[in-house]
Amino acid sequence: MPVRKQIKKILQWTLMLLLAFVLLYFAFRGVKWADFMEGVRSCDFRWIAVSMAASILAFVIRGLRWRLVMLPLNPSITRREAYDGVTVAYLTNFALPRAGELARCGIISATGKATFESVLGTVVLERSWDMVSYLIILFIVLLAGESSFGQFVSNEVWRPAVDSMSYDLLWIIGIAAALCVTACILIFVYRRKLSRYRIFAKIFSLAKGLLNGLAAGLRMKGKWRFLLYTLLLWLCYWIMSYSTILAIPQVAGLNWADALFLMVVGSLGWIVPVQGGIGAYHFILSLAMASIYSIPQTSGVIFATISHESQALTMLLCGALSLGSIYLKKRKTEKQSRL
Repeated sequence: MPVRKQIKKILQWTLMLLLAFVLLYFAFRGVKWADFMEGVRSCDFRWIAVSMAASILAFVIRGLRWRLVMLPLNPSITRREAYDGVTVAYLTNFALPRAGELARCGIISATGKATFESVLGTVVLERSWDMVSYLIILFIVLLAGESSFGQFVSNEVWRPAVDSMSYDLLWIIGIAAALCVTACILIFVYRRKLSRYRIFAKIFSLAKGLLNGLAAGLRMKGKWRFLLYTLLLWLCYWIMSYSTILAIPQVAGLNWADALFLMVVGSLGWIVPVQGGIGAYHFILSLAMASIYSIPQTSGVIFATISHESQALTMLLCGALSLGSIYLKKRKTEKQSRL
């Protein structure tokens, strides 16, 4: 690898790590450490064990779902190979954010059962459906009247906005909506010319990937099983969130709908391009809990820390075991080939 590229990668990794530490600083700034340690000691770690078990089950389900998508490429791809690819992907994200998806493609392509490019296409399909699922759940959270977040949006955002609207404002909103629709139509009509520009080319590529992924998911054999796996996957994520609430006395007043909201917010923390969501997860989750639920910062940070570290520990352990399994399998294959 050229020296310039190596320096660029080192700088990127350093900047992402620095961002993680900055976010950790803002998340923990003002935390009362005596209260923090007392909160950790008061945690019921039996519920955290339930959360970690649900996390492992989510890895298994994601592996099964991914294998279902890859079967048209090669029916001999095993459940274990798909599972190992998923867990190694999570482990890789702790070293280099967003590289996990490439790592799991490499795990499958290394078996010689499918090309890297074809496996990457299945990842795009999977992530397309994850994005749609996320948006649907976000919509459910907004409508969930039982959640504090749903009430907050309804009472503090939606109703005041509707009550304050005049006919002039409604006209402005209508005109803005019409302009957006017109712009979308024009972009679609002139997409070939616009694709010469880099920013539009990236937008079109992303949109095309999402649409192709969704279409392929609807055409695949066993699509109902795919949808069932997707539902079970998000159910596991919800169990992880709710069981963590039950484990921590300081936030025990929150209910199942609030757990759904915290699951949605926590997902954003893992998306931020820092190593394993470190800092970003703590900052976003504690900020949301303080803003929406008026939960003290220390209590919010306790919840975010225990939630993140239990998930991180599960990812690291499962990923390390999968790497060890892959290594032993490779050694065994090499030994047999020498005989």
